[in-house]
Amino acid sequence: MLSRVAENLYWMARYLERAEDTARLIRVTRHVMLDYPGTATLGWSTLIDIVGAEEDYAKYYDDRSVSSVLTFLCADRRYGGSILGALGAARESLRTTRDVMPREVWEEINRLFLECSEMLSGTIDLRRLDEFLRLAIRGSQTLAGMLDGSLSDTPVRTFCAVGGYLERTDMTSRILDVRSANLLPRSPDDLRPFENLQWMSVLKSLSAYQMYRQQVRLRVRGPDVVRFILLNPLFPRSILRCLMRLHSKIDTLPRHEVASAAVDRLKTLMLATDATQVAQSPEVLHRLIDDLQLGVNEIHDAIRDTWFAGVDSPVPIVAD
Repeated sequence: MLSRVAENLYWMARYLERAEDTARLIRVTRHVMLDYPGTATLGWSTLIDIVGAEEDYAKYYDDRSVSSVLTFLCADRRYGGSILGALGAARESLRTTRDVMPREVWEEINRLFLECSEMLSGTIDLRRLDEFLRLAIRGSQTLAGMLDGSLSDTPVRTFCAVGGYLERTDMTSRILDVRSANLLPRSPDDLRPFENLQWMSVLKSLSAYQMYRQQVRLRVRGPDVVRFILLNPLFPRSILRCLMRLHSKIDTLPRHEVASAAVDRLKTLMLATDATQVAQSPEVLHRLIDDLQLGVNEIHDAIRDTWFAGVDSPVPIVAD
């Protein structure tokens, strides 16, 4: 496998995960806003903060109205993190590496991008928003299932998994950081109206609600939610679980020492975390998320420098 092929597969997986996570986040926010209109903590504006696109958004939009935020996150291809932008980037990454993928995967990602594009014409029709989000989520899940069920256990599969797990770690930490900023108590008597409903939205943003109820078996409470999302070793979208799976995948690649060490440092940080202390203080949680974001960037840099540095003159990563 050439480094250029590996990099395209890595980014294809990251973009697919980003598209699905963004669609889930928008859909859950829409549903919560219908139940709890006028909330400041779950407003549309916070979605820009979650995806870390404040500078990109400010280039093209003057306010954070509902229509502007939804257009930016769903349809604006000038922003690579929008749903259409991510699907288009994933499609382009795969287009140049189609020979290492089953033909059905290319056909599916091409179909998904074209169908999503047809539903949008530069602006958002709120009457079709749910249909669009459902299509993006199901299409991304379909592609994930096709990759899991049809790829042999080779570096092709490994780089797809590495990209997906790293992006999921990044998105999970962002969602938890922004969504919980106004929910964690700053004093023992600090209670907020509709707190239970809002913590449920945090879980649903990560497709974690049912698994939380099955494993925690308690009513939805902030400290339990934070602990579950950060440290549950069984839930596929928890940060600890993603890091565990990421580490196991990277270890199968040659010259993995630097990247594995970067993942190890982040995993050690998570295992040393006092979940009770983090769940009781938004400031402590925010510092932890900052460290997580720095760790994700370090892992990405290690992956890039180890396996993608020769993109202009692609070098073999693994001989066929």
